Amino acid sequence: MTVQRNFHKEPSQLLELPEDQWFERKSFRINPKDLAKTIVGMANAEGGVIAVGITDRRFDGRPTAGQDNALRQTSLDHTDPTVRVQIELCDVDDRAQVYLFHVLPSERVHYLKSGDCFLRVGDETKQLRADDILELRYTKGEQQYDATVPMGANPSDLDMELVVAYAKAIGSSSADDALKARNLVDREGNPRAAAILLFGKNPQEFFPNAHIRVLRFGEDERLPGELQQLLEDQRFGGPIPQQIQAAQDAIGEMLPNARRLTNAGLFEDESLIPHDVWLEGLVNAVVHRSYSMIGDHIRFEIYPSRIEVSSPGRFPGLVDPTRPESIARFARNPLVARVTAELRIGQELGEGIRRMFASMRRVGFADPVYAQTSGSVVLTLNAMQRLDAHVLGDLPRHSADVLTVLETGGRPMSTGEVAEALGLSAPPVRRSLQAMRDAGLVRWRGNGPRDPRAVWSVTGPLR
Repeated sequence: MTVQRNFHKEPSQLLELPEDQWFERKSFRINPKDLAKTIVGMANAEGGVIAVGITDRRFDGRPTAGQDNALRQTSLDHTDPTVRVQIELCDVDDRAQVYLFHVLPSERVHYLKSGDCFLRVGDETKQLRADDILELRYTKGEQQYDATVPMGANPSDLDMELVVAYAKAIGSSSADDALKARNLVDREGNPRAAAILLFGKNPQEFFPNAHIRVLRFGEDERLPGELQQLLEDQRFGGPIPQQIQAAQDAIGEMLPNARRLTNAGLFEDESLIPHDVWLEGLVNAVVHRSYSMIGDHIRFEIYPSRIEVSSPGRFPGLVDPTRPESIARFARNPLVARVTAELRIGQELGEGIRRMFASMRRVGFADPVYAQTSGSVVLTLNAMQRLDAHVLGDLPRHSADVLTVLETGGRPMSTGEVAEALGLSAPPVRRSLQAMRDAGLVRWRGNGPRDPRAVWSVTGPLR
């Protein structure tokens, strides 16, 4: 995702735009090696734009001939493999110029020529340690974690009754043949990570955080400390098929219901968020999470008007989380994904997401929302009425995006916070909020028009 602006018409935006995941300012005096760090960091993340020629939010002027040459050679001289960069010259006026480095996201991991590796995280470019680089390689698909053999793992760690049942499901003549056919064991017969996760007697011995945590809250807002109304907190471990089934049963008991007309032409009680939607979100989280990130687990959080599913690891490859319906089939854990599909537990990433969108639209709810942090993917399913096309046509330009930010924020937000989340200036966001307030879609809370603590929130969920 790159910054989409027409800087040639409004170069002053380069001074006002907040630095974030996809945008940063640099001076013409920057050392090319330091510029290369940001280039590598953005290429390893989601791409972005570096505006070179700005110091302390003031234009530097024009570069010297030496600076021009060094800037143009930065990627070639200092990155390995060479990062794809498009350099665009933006004329501010007769005396000032800015070089826009459009960094494309890469399907490979890039380094400096020194061997150091960086990743863009928020508005910072962070140097990665060896284990972070390995995780990045798994995310990019350069290496396959579920095909590795955990240290100390041997055939006795598998529950052979589960393997036999799987062999029958795929029509294999024996359990051993099934394991070999799906590359779930190495040449010595030792189980790979996928085999332990799917059929292990105790997968959590090797992967302590390979479990699902289900939480139910009494309030929509995330309140601090003792004010937080946590009503239920359950954890589900064991092999992947069993933990998904156990979590599914528990979640079904926790979710509020709504009465809907079914395909059979009858009104029946269903979970407020359609069953196939939240189950697909749960399965995707389990199948496609990063199992090499040992410090976190899957969280399935139930609020009165939404569900949030948090999964360790970023989207694999070059997936753009802002366009989830365009995600092609791609599995971070291809061995796990194939077995779960054969057991009719889930589909490959992409097909299931499109089905989730279709089901949410069928009941008139807003589209699922994916957000990506530095170390996780968060899916939000809102029991909020989808904006009608006619209503949306009467609202200002950014209204749908503004509403999405408020729906997924989990708390009331100020105009400035919404603007910062979208990378926009405050005036267009304020116009959208005011128009949506008039349409009854959002509410404002404050002590006066100039109250700096005033906040916005969405109106109640569709029941």
